[in-house]
Amino acid sequence: MIGRLAVRSLTAHPIRSAVLAAGFGVGVGVMAILLGVAQIVLEQSQAPALVGGGDVLIRLGPQVPARLLLSGTLQADALRSRVRVASPTHTTALYLVRDTGVTRVRARGGIPSLERTLGDAETSAVAQWTDVAGDAAWTRDTPERVLREIDRFHDVPDAPAWSSSWAEWLYFNGRAADARFYLTFIVGAAGKHGRPAGVRLQLDRGDGVETFAAGHEISDADALRSPDLTIGPNSVRLDGLNYRIALDLRDARGRRLQGTLTIAASPGRLVPPIEIAGARGWRSGYVVPVMSGALEGELVVDGHRIPLNGGTGYHDHNWGFWQGVSWQWGQVQNGDLSFIYGRVFPPREAADPDRIPGFVGALGPDGPLAYATSVTITETNDARGQPQTIVVSARSEVLDARLRFDVGSFVTTPGPAGTGLDFLQMRGTYTVTGRAGDRTLDFTAPGSAETFRGR
Repeated sequence: MIGRLAVRSLTAHPIRSAVLAAGFGVGVGVMAILLGVAQIVLEQSQAPALVGGGDVLIRLGPQVPARLLLSGTLQADALRSRVRVASPTHTTALYLVRDTGVTRVRARGGIPSLERTLGDAETSAVAQWTDVAGDAAWTRDTPERVLREIDRFHDVPDAPAWSSSWAEWLYFNGRAADARFYLTFIVGAAGKHGRPAGVRLQLDRGDGVETFAAGHEISDADALRSPDLTIGPNSVRLDGLNYRIALDLRDARGRRLQGTLTIAASPGRLVPPIEIAGARGWRSGYVVPVMSGALEGELVVDGHRIPLNGGTGYHDHNWGFWQGVSWQWGQVQNGDLSFIYGRVFPPREAADPDRIPGFVGALGPDGPLAYATSVTITETNDARGQPQTIVVSARSEVLDARLRFDVGSFVTTPGPAGTGLDFLQMRGTYTVTGRAGDRTLDFTAPGSAETFRGR
């Protein structure tokens, strides 16, 4: 019936119907042409030759520091020899205010000397455009400066609802032939005479975990010198690309542990800073300056030497408000591959924990290979209610991986009063399968994991 009415309506006024059909056809055709032209114009406007020369144009979001790319990823072994010159640029909108009105101007800034090297015609024609002090900070940047920038401690935010729970720490772990250790340098928000700080090392020599610790108060200025951090006789120093650690700790029985450790960083093998923000100023952040690095040094426990030379080390850095916060985390290395996964559960007063995604990142010998935020983390207990396995599944366009962690041992630390949670640090074995970028994954390797459980 509807079709018959439509036919009769069109045939009742044939001239009007023909004109209408032609008009629609012309409109659709013009729109298709405009869309095609717009796409071509967009692609041309982003061409390297039009935005400052060069062969490759990399666009970064505001969450990725350009210095991290210039002095980090582009300095990886596979890329360093292929990068002739790299120049940061920034495009923004300016407004020219005159008596006759306001005119919006599209402006672009860059480093004059680097732009000329790239063959940019605009800067080459103006001799007055020379590098200033702010430009020199970019041209003389080094991987060490990048490490110091991402590994610095933060000013305690002004957030009264959470202020008492602020803490920031440098975390290291390492494994060698005869031992494995977990080490934390942690600093709180405020104490009676400064900021409370502590050092804790858990040592696993194969027959149980031994815990050594020390506590002191340090000034705010001392804390903000991180990653050069001193807590009593214990210290961390960033020397070039090497983290040098000195330790002098005791356990509950009074036994003394001393040692010196060195963990080597690499420009391409790091995870950039990630920060989550919530209500009333709540924050939680995380960065991995050393995903996997050579470990050297030794520990001495009551005169017994524990060599660590030839081992593998890891270093991350956490900051934020930790009242009511829990997380799941793990990392593993195998050959030139490193994997890390994690998920933070903020207090509901700050953010909905069900809407905070997990993540999995994969790094190769020259930097990031792939990552995913479509992640599920499933924990399984044994018959006694203790952690047995953790299965992590991650999927994205460039990553399709399954990480199974079989718990070998764990250490339980009571959580803050009133939370009803205990903090578990686990070691065990990962079985990793799937694909990261163009690499097939199929290996088994020792690794670490952390989680929380109700008491």
